[in-house]
Amino acid sequence: MNRRPPARSSGALAALAAALLLASCSPDTASAPSAPAPAAASPLPATAPTPHGLLLTADFGADTVTFVDPDRGAVASVRVGRAPYGLAVGPDGRAWVATAEGVAVVDTHTRARLALVPHRTATGPVTDGEYRGGGMGIALSPDGAHAYVGVNVPGTTGVLEVLDTARSEVTAVVPVGRRPFDVDVSPDGAEVYVTGHDSFDVTAVATGTLRPRRIEVAPYGTEGGLGSWLKPHYTVVRPSDGKLLLPFEGERLAVVDPRTGRTAIESMSADTHQHGAAGTADGRLLVVGTGAVRPGDGRGPSLTVRSPDGAERVYPLRGPHEDVAVSRDGRTAYVTGGHTRDGYWNGITVVDLDTGATRRLGAGARPLGIAVL
Repeated sequence: MNRRPPARSSGALAALAAALLLASCSPDTASAPSAPAPAAASPLPATAPTPHGLLLTADFGADTVTFVDPDRGAVASVRVGRAPYGLAVGPDGRAWVATAEGVAVVDTHTRARLALVPHRTATGPVTDGEYRGGGMGIALSPDGAHAYVGVNVPGTTGVLEVLDTARSEVTAVVPVGRRPFDVDVSPDGAEVYVTGHDSFDVTAVATGTLRPRRIEVAPYGTEGGLGSWLKPHYTVVRPSDGKLLLPFEGERLAVVDPRTGRTAIESMSADTHQHGAAGTADGRLLVVGTGAVRPGDGRGPSLTVRSPDGAERVYPLRGPHEDVAVSRDGRTAYVTGGHTRDGYWNGITVVDLDTGATRRLGAGARPLGIAVL
């Protein structure tokens, strides 16, 4: 997706969007070369319990999730299903992984797949790539009783599938927007928020009634339609007030009140196309910048660290990335080197959030979703 200055005319916007029809999420201008391989971590013996403090990545370029030592790299992988996208880990140590085939359930303590829950919704042939059908964003309810997965149905609107985690089965299906990149849950568990990339919206679903409400989120407008690159990607629920934070292009932060559907716009400073986002316990917002689509049109890849007062630090990254997770102490970010389009690399960038110092860690196969165990 390209940066588009607000001053451009609507005619120019439409023409440029048409020229890039369906090019919804582009990388920076060249694939970043892989970092030199770090010293290999010793593989975990099959019978050894998983140590605390590892990372878990969803390997969009393989059929696996990978367990990663944040100092040395991958130590184990588990097959889960085709083209895994997002993942969520509960307090019981089970990981719920959204794949093209269904939702895989992985015991992270023993590194074993316990189940693969097929999607109830027909999504066409099981395949991979940016537009593949199947699970994308996924989240757990605060009590761990339900998993919520956004399911992409190519060529039409998507659905939210609700899973009973005790029974490992789909119990409900709710219509949502197109290509549900992200799924988030309110702090009290009363609502689920599904970010529809290709429909410029967030669908708020009441967990009690499963009634959906569409909230349009389009600070640049919707005139580009499917060919637009100025679409929402990932959402963070602000812990202080439950409002939804959606970054756009390193220029605008949409702050959505899910109760009223109203959106306020705040300025951002990274000037780069943005994807993954995460929040910290102290209220900071972390946003992954994937880079400019064309040379000279915006800055390169970066990680924005935004304080609750709106002050920002922008740390450069080498090559496009997709998603981000934060260490338990809030001092380190782990940014996945996979990407929904081209230009990805097989690893994680580790970022010191105090200094901006980075190091690259080879791990996984085109990793997208990430969690800290």
